[in-house]
Amino acid sequence: MTRSILVCGGAGYIGSHMVRLLQEAGHDVVVFDNLSQGHAEAVTGTTLVRGDLLNPEDLSALFDRHNFDAVIHFAALIAVGESVAAPDLYYRNNVCGTLNLLAAMKTAGVDRLVFSSTAAVFGNPLTELIDESHPLAPINPYGWSKRMMEQMLADMAAAYGLRSVSLRYFNAAGAHPGGEIGEAHDPETHLIPLVLLAALGLRDRLAIFGEDYDTRDGTCIRDYIHVLDLASAHLKALDYMEAHPGAHTFNLGNGRGFTTLEVIEAARRVTGREIPVEMATRRAGDAGILVADSARAKAVLGWEPRYADLETIIETAWRWHRAPKYGPFAEGR
Repeated sequence: MTRSILVCGGAGYIGSHMVRLLQEAGHDVVVFDNLSQGHAEAVTGTTLVRGDLLNPEDLSALFDRHNFDAVIHFAALIAVGESVAAPDLYYRNNVCGTLNLLAAMKTAGVDRLVFSSTAAVFGNPLTELIDESHPLAPINPYGWSKRMMEQMLADMAAAYGLRSVSLRYFNAAGAHPGGEIGEAHDPETHLIPLVLLAALGLRDRLAIFGEDYDTRDGTCIRDYIHVLDLASAHLKALDYMEAHPGAHTFNLGNGRGFTTLEVIEAARRVTGREIPVEMATRRAGDAGILVADSARAKAVLGWEPRYADLETIIETAWRWHRAPKYGPFAEGR
């Protein structure tokens, strides 16, 4: 079934991969992005509307001009450390922006939303694998902003019949295997691209934040999930909402955690290059271990990751970073 889909934040890292997958599935796509973090070059063959969720007038014009069957919402600030330093920025952008989007959807009669949530809603884990029943106890404003947004969706399901699926990502990584789109944040804060930038000599060395966590080598453990696997879960969520009213949540990860040092060693194997590192103190707001139990997404959505191997994920990212088509390191390369 062909749908008309609005992708908020569709010019960003995960959003651009989602747009590509929607196009391949035959859907009509409109991208709404303020391009503060995204790149117009990342979305081709579709309509790109430049606007901001913090400006209700932008949203009114957008929904007046287009009819949508559903919205996929990626537009948010995502840096944990920055959220600790500037919490007001995160609550204004993430929470108020989403409230404006929901108000515009309600006015336009659009009642389906797939929401980009995060494992940061869980805080410090109480179990080895985190499933959807794990208590929600964020330890940083970024996580709290996403938690608040999930609650807004649940409340609006009860009050107005809004159908939604919140997908709690663990660590998004990798790039499109074709190398046309990939991760291009400025500044970059995610581990795998930072490792690869160091391998390319574009960073002097990689800082490892904390070597005193209660893990097998003292560094943080994370569950890395390929960006296209995340995108494929959104397609499943669009179908799921058709038959299931209410607000729903699913965890998305591979169910296997790797320490920071293990990621660096895997990157050395993939790239064949030395990656200089230095130890630094812990960052505020970082949990020691975050690993997903995604059994519910597999059983209920019929979702299955295709790029589950860490070295495969890194290899796709390496292909992109060696020849980025846009972003801060594309110039002159």
